[in-house]
Amino acid sequence: MGSWEEPFLQGQLGEEEIQEKVGFGRRFWIESKNVWKIAGPIIVTAISQYSLNAITLTFAGLVGEIELAAVSVGNSVISGLAFGLMLGMGSALETLCGQAFGAGQIRMLGIYMQRSWIIVVTTATILLPIFIFAPPILKFFGESTDISEAAGKYSFYLIPQLYAYAFNFPIQKFLQAQRKVWVMLWVSVVVLLLHCIYCWLILFKLRWGLIGAAISLDFSMWLVVIGQFLYIVYTKSEGAWTGFSWLAFKDLFNFFKLSVASAIMLCLEFWYLMILVVIVGRLENPLVLVDAISICMNIQGWDMMIALGFNAAISVRVSNELGAGNAEAAKFAVVVVTITSLSIGVLAMVLVLATRDYFPTLFTHSEAVARETTRLAALLSLTVLLNSVQPVLSGVAIGAGWQSLIAYVNLACYYIVGLPLGILLGFTFHFGAMGVWGGMIGGICLQTVILIIIASIRNWHREASQAETRVKRWGGTAIADH
Repeated sequence: MGSWEEPFLQGQLGEEEIQEKVGFGRRFWIESKNVWKIAGPIIVTAISQYSLNAITLTFAGLVGEIELAAVSVGNSVISGLAFGLMLGMGSALETLCGQAFGAGQIRMLGIYMQRSWIIVVTTATILLPIFIFAPPILKFFGESTDISEAAGKYSFYLIPQLYAYAFNFPIQKFLQAQRKVWVMLWVSVVVLLLHCIYCWLILFKLRWGLIGAAISLDFSMWLVVIGQFLYIVYTKSEGAWTGFSWLAFKDLFNFFKLSVASAIMLCLEFWYLMILVVIVGRLENPLVLVDAISICMNIQGWDMMIALGFNAAISVRVSNELGAGNAEAAKFAVVVVTITSLSIGVLAMVLVLATRDYFPTLFTHSEAVARETTRLAALLSLTVLLNSVQPVLSGVAIGAGWQSLIAYVNLACYYIVGLPLGILLGFTFHFGAMGVWGGMIGGICLQTVILIIIASIRNWHREASQAETRVKRWGGTAIADH
């Protein structure tokens, strides 16, 4: 590495000085290495943890159609609702931990994580009735009786997973902000391998059915939580973890406000395509359509894990650089990550189209479900392309602390434009599942365009100044004095 490259990586050179020393291509390469060091392990971690659900769904589909529908609805609707809310509440840490780390306030990270635990565990407890009373809730939204009852039985036994989410997401944001992403990778991969073994044992050998499927997921998620937390306690995370502290209860209200804004922003995104499964359940022949949509959402979910890796990477890069006062470095990181993620999205789109006649058979033995899934593959390919860009832009918003603004954008694009358009095309114009999905894709397109405009016109030097103010206001000085 040349003499100028190290300070560049640390954001210590001004933008004009950097441009004098290197061209765009060299800067792009250096920033890409920074991004992939974070994104690569996070992508593997996200895919591994998502695959816990996907593998369970695959085993359930091989058991029977009703099992496939029940696990799909339970994971995507009931557990998916909690997943979005838990991830959203925990994502406040991406802003706070990332900017505190960039500003050198290392001890703040452990306090932030404990504050997040208090808020997110409380939120999980509030969500309990959704898991307990899942059958009537699903029936109210038009899901068939058979699917509602089976999904409700499955969801009730997922309650331990709900609390695993509440601890896991703050832990992961804590580790991500410090770029300690390899420990997340190894824990997740080991748990995934174990999950494959006992999921096969429980569902195929012991034949515990839906209850066994839920228990396997509960156990795996808690293994992830315990493994990561033991690492934090053992290593002290280089001073970021100093044990439990009463300071975690300080300034909870302001922390809660940012957590709620983060939750609303991300939940409006996560719930959007989740609602697709519920709406399709109101069409004719719902079992086949729900199974087909579920398979597509499973594929889309795997692709989304790649995008979430870049979402986390750009959130870390933006929050760290803004916390350190390096506005231009943060802005350039946005350009690099967007181009990289879009390129991967194009490859994913081509892969879906090339395998549309084959991948459905991995999830079902039903010819009717496989045919419907193949028919929906074109919309799936467009969705994975859009989802290569949209999560990255959301990560920029989280890293910079724009959650409240983006929440309004998501509400308008998804639920005022996209969702009504999908219902209109699907039911009024009788385009069925393709109409519902196509209309909702319109909302994603609109939101992506608006996010690009917002990121382009923001004053990044002012964002860096606001990050410094946020770190000081939310306890940095107090921790140092303490």
